[in-house]
Amino acid sequence: MAYCRGVLHRQGSRAAASFLQEIQIRCFNVSPLSSAAVKTAMSKFDKDPLPYEKLTNNLETVKKRLNRPLTLSEKVLYSHIDDPKSQEIERGVSYLRLRPDRVAMQDATAQMAMLQFISSGLPKVAVPSTIHCDHLIEAQIGGEKDLKRAKDLNHEVYTFLSSAGNKYGVGFWKPGSGIIHQIILENYAFPGLLMIGTDSHTPNGGGLGGLCIGVGGADAVDVMASIPWELKCPKVIGVKLTGKLSGWTSPKDIILKVADILTVKGGTGAIVEYTGPGCESISCTGMATICNMGAEIGATTSIFPYNKRMRDYLKATKREGIASEADKFEKVLLNPDEGCKYDHVIEINLDTLEPHVNGPFTPDLASPISKLGENAKKNGWPIEIKDGLIGSCTNSSYEDMGRCASIVREAMKHGVKSKIPFYVTPGSEQIRATIERDGIAQTLREFGGTVLANACGPCIGQWDRTDVKKGEKNTIVTSYNRNFTGRNDANPATHCFVTSPEMVTALSIVGRLDFNPLKDELKGKDGKSFKLSDPFADELPTKGFDPGQDTYEAPQADGSKVKVNVDPKSQRLQLLEPFDKWDGKDLEDMVVLIKVKGKCTTDHISAAGPWLKYRGHLDNISNNMFIGATNAENGEMNKIKNQLSGEWGAVPDVARHYKSKGVKWVAVGDENYGEGSSREHAALEPRHLGGRAIITKSFARIHETNLKKQGLLPLTFSNPSDYDKIQPTDKISLKGLANLAPGKPVECEVKHKDGSVDKIMLNHSLNELQIGWFKAGSALNRMKELAA
Repeated sequence: MAYCRGVLHRQGSRAAASFLQEIQIRCFNVSPLSSAAVKTAMSKFDKDPLPYEKLTNNLETVKKRLNRPLTLSEKVLYSHIDDPKSQEIERGVSYLRLRPDRVAMQDATAQMAMLQFISSGLPKVAVPSTIHCDHLIEAQIGGEKDLKRAKDLNHEVYTFLSSAGNKYGVGFWKPGSGIIHQIILENYAFPGLLMIGTDSHTPNGGGLGGLCIGVGGADAVDVMASIPWELKCPKVIGVKLTGKLSGWTSPKDIILKVADILTVKGGTGAIVEYTGPGCESISCTGMATICNMGAEIGATTSIFPYNKRMRDYLKATKREGIASEADKFEKVLLNPDEGCKYDHVIEINLDTLEPHVNGPFTPDLASPISKLGENAKKNGWPIEIKDGLIGSCTNSSYEDMGRCASIVREAMKHGVKSKIPFYVTPGSEQIRATIERDGIAQTLREFGGTVLANACGPCIGQWDRTDVKKGEKNTIVTSYNRNFTGRNDANPATHCFVTSPEMVTALSIVGRLDFNPLKDELKGKDGKSFKLSDPFADELPTKGFDPGQDTYEAPQADGSKVKVNVDPKSQRLQLLEPFDKWDGKDLEDMVVLIKVKGKCTTDHISAAGPWLKYRGHLDNISNNMFIGATNAENGEMNKIKNQLSGEWGAVPDVARHYKSKGVKWVAVGDENYGEGSSREHAALEPRHLGGRAIITKSFARIHETNLKKQGLLPLTFSNPSDYDKIQPTDKISLKGLANLAPGKPVECEVKHKDGSVDKIMLNHSLNELQIGWFKAGSALNRMKELAA
């Protein structure tokens, strides 16, 4: 400071002001325009101003360089580039170094993210960040009792997260607040935002015109540590919507149709950008539904252009100031340029789009409602529906709940209620309080519904289901976003179908998949037939939103004296030990731990449900590693042969045995390996138990990055048919690692049991920075090296 005072004294007032501005820019990454005046804050909880002027300045620099019209997603993304003057920008090729506006973490992933941040040694987060308690509440009896039980069971974890938030400047949303994505939409999302979140459905914020991207916890740590965040420059898929939504067709049907067209990996490496006049017929929360489930097609994220529906939602959630600012930048920043080019375009006519029901076991297996019964009979899916579930982060808006209530009121007028157990998950405390006040919740209860806690619940497997036995073949219908095997109830025989909440409600009345509410009639209590009318509801509550209980805990201004304690004997939390560095040698004669057959999501690699309680304890949660993956050798789950002892055992047990003997191992996977959740535990666990490389036909984006962050080598077969050459008894060697370089394939030697050897080539997408992570042992290790 003495130096600063001296400079100011010598240079005079004008130079002094310039000098202070330079210090502000360098230290706090604030643009001169943003710092020149008091601006509208990004949220009521933040002091940081909306970054529009800075973003438009950056964008102007980029546009001069590229000299072409830009898509909306390019505008938002490129305006957040750390060095817009010299950053290489080529879709699908270059790695962008970005400065996100904020970080959001749900409680299951926040544990590991905050443990990693603590390991970094930094005193405070550099960008606005929040923790949201939504994943650890199990659906069992009903909202109030389930929440109380969760607070008791998870007291240690909640205390850790709250104290860590206080110490390091992270906002804390208490259990009962609601699901992270709904809280973000209601409070933090804004048009033009770039946010990363430690949950794969973070793209929900695209419904309010932001680029919100799911990542692993290590990426969140980078951003919180003020390190530019790396993302491979995405391609852009345009989805042109024409016509208008009406009748039973809902926003959910748009993304169900997109999933049908693009499949679970069709969006990998791309942002999905919605355009066209059809966007005007979709509510803001409806657009969020579409962006949320875009995670199921592998998309980096999804986004809609700023429009009146977003403006109305901002005003309804008491953010008129943000709406006014967004209006000023609507054309230059928040909508695509005329004549911009997309890498691929699909068109959907909303006038002719039929309601869809997707599943089972994968979110891209689509059935129009007119074909659902026929497809179920043809494929042997159980026709009888056991449970109907509405809500979740995907479909729990006021409009969603209101449209379901309109169906229920008509049915009950004829003396008809739900034939099956019916569960309702409000997305947030604000939604719960508002639907209680307006009688919607009571209507759904009278229909036979159980209103669950404001949490993820059955959508992520937090469901103490008792109406079927494990292994019993059955069908459920949900308005959720994901339906992988065992996802909701840990029963691999449950056939889960995802659809709109309106369709779930209608199907629950009959309890069968072969009912089509668009044409089939129901029989009332009086014996007379009737047909359900088209669902309808207000988009936003006419009386305004009821905020309900205040569940937000702001961090202390100075958290330096706050203690964050982790009991060494804890079974829920464990401080992290650094992973070992690469020794500079080739990886020779590694055993094949498991060769996975077919779909292998992050749920298969690191199951959720009852395992969520160990998300803060790496050693304990590693006992679920690969237990849901199918072993190609025998077609069974969690049963592999120990190549040292010759005995069969559980995957984690065999991996631990190899680790204890100093034996390195690889895992081999199929297409789109690691799709689904953003959980970095699916990368941390293999690294912790001695894995060195994962070799597959292809990777899902988030998981591939997570593997790199933890110092594992994610490699793909140059020739996909080489997958068939690898046998469980083989020894794998990776050669020439000292010369590992971007774009240079890795030579792999496969030694078979009979002594023969196959030499194959493996590709990778590592850049120079990421190769540094591998050599250091992890990205966190590398961060510490650079800091030292």
